[in-house]
Amino acid sequence: MTYKQLLHSQSLMITASSIVFPFYLLLLRNLGDSYSQFGLAYGIFALTAALSHPLIGSWSDRVGEKRLLLLYTFGMAVVMIIIPILTTITQVYIVQIIMGLLGALQKTAEKIALSRQTDRAHRGKQVGHYHLWTSIWAALAVIATGYIIDFLTIGSLFYITSFMYVAAGVLIWQKPKTIELERHHSL
Repeated sequence: MTYKQLLHSQSLMITASSIVFPFYLLLLRNLGDSYSQFGLAYGIFALTAALSHPLIGSWSDRVGEKRLLLLYTFGMAVVMIIIPILTTITQVYIVQIIMGLLGALQKTAEKIALSRQTDRAHRGKQVGHYHLWTSIWAALAVIATGYIIDFLTIGSLFYITSFMYVAAGVLIWQKPKTIELERHHSL
């Protein structure tokens, strides 16, 4: 995976999560009876992610960050399809555990990939550029969603983001073009 693939795929993933995040909060609130259930749901997510980071970190050394990012993208695509059909707070808690695990996969894999795809002499500049563009896409997604939600259902936003996660996975899955070009030139 190249720096450019990482930047494009992560921008797409962050855009997808930024589109649904505000509406996911509304869904959680509507399914729960109280703010304590809402807080517990987010606490479950955070605790699951925290407790799984050490295991995922050691696992990443064996399987590689590309596979972890693929597992994250396709896992989130499935979760986004499931979210609109949740009907109970218990189902939300289960999804929060799954999303906590997936979030830990993404966070760990992203940092490993970013460290491998930046060169030591320009690492700070490349990391800054990376965060600039992923943050811009996140902001644009939230703004655009505010305008288009009047024309769509909340459920459709989750289906759109599922497709976006799959597209990000395809970007990660592709062989880097620079390697293909180098092979072609060496023949």
